[in-house]
Amino acid sequence: MYKRNLLLFISLIAMAVVTSSCVTSRSIRYLQDMPKEGLPLNKELEAVIVPYDELRIRVYSDGGDEGELVKPFNIMGSMNTNSGTRSYGYLVDVNGNIQFPILGELHVEGLTRLELQEAIRTKLQNEGYVNDPMVVVRIMNFKVFILSSTGGKVINVTNEKCTFLEALAMSGGLSLYTRRDRIGVMRDVNGRRVIHYLDPRSTSIFDDEFFLLQQNDIIFTEINARRYITEAYSNWSLVLSAVSSVLTAIGLWTAISNKITN
Repeated sequence: MYKRNLLLFISLIAMAVVTSSCVTSRSIRYLQDMPKEGLPLNKELEAVIVPYDELRIRVYSDGGDEGELVKPFNIMGSMNTNSGTRSYGYLVDVNGNIQFPILGELHVEGLTRLELQEAIRTKLQNEGYVNDPMVVVRIMNFKVFILSSTGGKVINVTNEKCTFLEALAMSGGLSLYTRRDRIGVMRDVNGRRVIHYLDPRSTSIFDDEFFLLQQNDIIFTEINARRYITEAYSNWSLVLSAVSSVLTAIGLWTAISNKITN
């Protein structure tokens, strides 16, 4: 009787652990409140230039980027590395400035790529250097970092635009046991390091200022407590199995002993 009650108690504990460790679709499904008619696109999403960015700036005219008028403004070079030849551009200093040929110091922090293009184009034209210039600006070091329980990953963004959901997709997605309500984005804001949490299960992330990632943002995730419960259950199931085997052996030995005695 005692053995039967003990086995029943162990079974109930195991069932409770398994039930508590279950993962439902509601706890992991993305954008659960997305309306059938969809949501309007935010066309203003564009990365801004921050200190320590590396910018590639080319000025063009009728003679291309090698014309005599624009040649002094295209002095970027390249260097040989172990992986090949690498171009280098204008490094934004800690004050958000770059040193541009002839035009001198330009404050670029906070500008988008298109805004900087227009600012340089206007300055070249208004100061009489080039009549009808075309300026192309690219951010050369746009990277996003992912830290999770499975390791880390660096995402190189080639089109200078990366959203929170895109970064999650490029990292391979979230595991079943990742906490959706505490996915952090760490970013430097006005000289301070800030951590902001996003939840991909809600469409409210589209209106969040951290939805559009910036250069060198770090995304990190946390493991849900269910993962630890599952791992604990896996370990304890071995112990419970061993205990059950011992109890069975004891019961069998007791039965045999009583039969021999009788």
